[in-house]
Amino acid sequence: MTLPRKFYNRPTLTVARELLGARLVHISNGKKLVGLITETEAYFGFDDLASHAKAGRTIRTDPMFGEAGHAYIYFTYGNHWMLNAVTEKEGFPAAVLIRAIQPIEGIELMMKRRQGRDTFGPGKLTQAMGITKSQNYVDLTEPTSPLRIEAGIKVPDKSVTIGARVGLNKTPEPWFSKPWRFLVKDWKIDF
Repeated sequence: MTLPRKFYNRPTLTVARELLGARLVHISNGKKLVGLITETEAYFGFDDLASHAKAGRTIRTDPMFGEAGHAYIYFTYGNHWMLNAVTEKEGFPAAVLIRAIQPIEGIELMMKRRQGRDTFGPGKLTQAMGITKSQNYVDLTEPTSPLRIEAGIKVPDKSVTIGARVGLNKTPEPWFSKPWRFLVKDWKIDF
């Protein structure tokens, strides 16, 4: 079942935590690729100096200000697409960065795209799943969407590490150390 809009139309930290274990689905060139989300980061509000929203509403950040449950995809470091799920009420800039997945369907194609390397990183998972700018603004709540997030496995709190977000080298405190990153730890899913 695709996660409904009301799932995303909540506080961003809640959504970031509860996305762990959800199924990220992308139909790519007729192939269904699925990965369980294992790491997320929350970004929200104009005051969050690690968020793109600090610059206000721009062409790049426009999706963050839109309706909850849509994709916000941007290019970074000159070669990586980053997938975010927009959260909270329309007009308030907020999103959850999907940082890592554990592939469960279409593994062979994902590993081919990654040349046998892992999918533990936001650019790595989008490369593996074939997610690009063309999916920016896609409605992740639409059951027939080629890019969507479905209900998955409930991850117990004991299996989650909460810590500072990654790659924020020039971000000042207190934003640099905000514990807004959620990571599945020491938890292996058996299939």
